[in-house]
Amino acid sequence: MAITFRKVNFIYSEGTPFSYHALKDIDLNITLGKVTAIIGATGSGKSTMVQHLNALLVPTEGEVEVGDHTIKAKAKNKNLKDLRKHVGLVFQFPEYQLFEETILKDVAFGPKNFGCTEEEANQRAKDALKVVGIPDDYYDRSPLDLSGGQKRRVAIAGILAMRPEVLVLDEPTAGLDPAGTKSMMQLFLDYNRKAGNTVILVTHNMDQVLKYCDEVVAVKDGRIAAHTDVKSFFRDPSIMEGTNMNPPFIIRFEELLKEKGFALKDTYGDPDSLAKAISKEMKR
Repeated sequence: MAITFRKVNFIYSEGTPFSYHALKDIDLNITLGKVTAIIGATGSGKSTMVQHLNALLVPTEGEVEVGDHTIKAKAKNKNLKDLRKHVGLVFQFPEYQLFEETILKDVAFGPKNFGCTEEEANQRAKDALKVVGIPDDYYDRSPLDLSGGQKRRVAIAGILAMRPEVLVLDEPTAGLDPAGTKSMMQLFLDYNRKAGNTVILVTHNMDQVLKYCDEVVAVKDGRIAAHTDVKSFFRDPSIMEGTNMNPPFIIRFEELLKEKGFALKDTYGDPDSLAKAISKEMKR
């Protein structure tokens, strides 16, 4: 599904004393079949932008094209149910998505809402819960009684059960331990690599961006500051500085080595390349 923003502006509480211009003239084409990171400081407009992808928010000006659907400002946008079937959004706060009395019912709600039989929806829910690591003896529990990390897993399962072509994740590993974070990120990568689905990841974690993503969209003060492939992004320190984001640990380590006189070239955060370069320098 092609994803294109054309001159998109969005103003919260327009026409009131509390109005806030969150997005400013956004022009963007998100590459299909890739894992794309949306990064930027808190309040830069990242979450606002991705909520336009399934029309939870509608542009104040401009339009967003997602596949066969065009979401226009000041228009009666139709067939939103079909759009939301193809674009799944996991919110930053999982409590926003959990409402059913049991975990199984909650995860099965999406598939049933989009036409699956109860039997098929329940099977999809069980498959998704298994993938995110929720054991079957939890299925009859209330999702609101879970820990923060477990709630996040259930919220992710609820979207995976719908099998969207575009998976949008807003800070999906917040609250997860390191092992859980690694397994979730690998799950998202597999969802992209094995099925060719587009994955859009809103994150502050630059180590995840370096390791798992193909492209980076940097947002600053409601505008697109950069859109490039991951290697080019981390190769140019000025882009990182302009977005107020800290580079990944391995990039910082490389810079420290260079300051100490190591002649490192073309490693760009790749551990194997860095190890070979360090070995070569030590021999020299």
